[in-house]
Amino acid sequence: MHIAVAGNIGSGKTTLTDILASHFGWTPNYENAEGNPYLNDFYNDMQRWAFHLQTKFLHSGLDRILRIKESGKDIVQDRTIYEVAYIFTRNLYEMGLLSERDYKCYIDLFELTTSLIQPPDLIIYLRAKVSTLIKQIRRRGRSYEQGISADYLAKLNLKYDSWAEEYQRGRILTIDIDGLDFPNSESDRKKVIDIIQNEIAKMKK
Repeated sequence: MHIAVAGNIGSGKTTLTDILASHFGWTPNYENAEGNPYLNDFYNDMQRWAFHLQTKFLHSGLDRILRIKESGKDIVQDRTIYEVAYIFTRNLYEMGLLSERDYKCYIDLFELTTSLIQPPDLIIYLRAKVSTLIKQIRRRGRSYEQGISADYLAKLNLKYDSWAEEYQRGRILTIDIDGLDFPNSESDRKKVIDIIQNEIAKMKK
């Protein structure tokens, strides 16, 4: 079984990946954004390197999916390839950091390559208000995230909601995490696990 966890910055994707791996005995699979060789160049000159950065993320995402399928293991994946394309690459285009030509080239490449692979059996989308995201970003205290604005998170939220509503490649389970503290509350953690367990049971019928 291949389960993937999706959600905005600060939604708790990695934490939930860890929880599910521990609870169900699944193998976790994490995104390695820092392994992208264009990352430093991108931050120095975003417009120059945006296409290279996102194309490398596409390559890495495809490689992850192929390795997951080849492993034969039950995998829970932190972040999906679809978020990279439909949320973050789209956002770079709307910010003017990708030209229309480069964006169309990227999306054409993405659509072609993803048509040749099997999507996750289930995507779990962690949906949260901006206030919740900001609270969790501040709590975990990563220095490079502290400058993320509420407006930026709000724009990403709109894209996430649109993507989740239109997703038709497989099953997607949306969990509203506002008011839930599954990283620290055992009862909230159980609620989330129960929701996911019930969805998996439906899949197996």
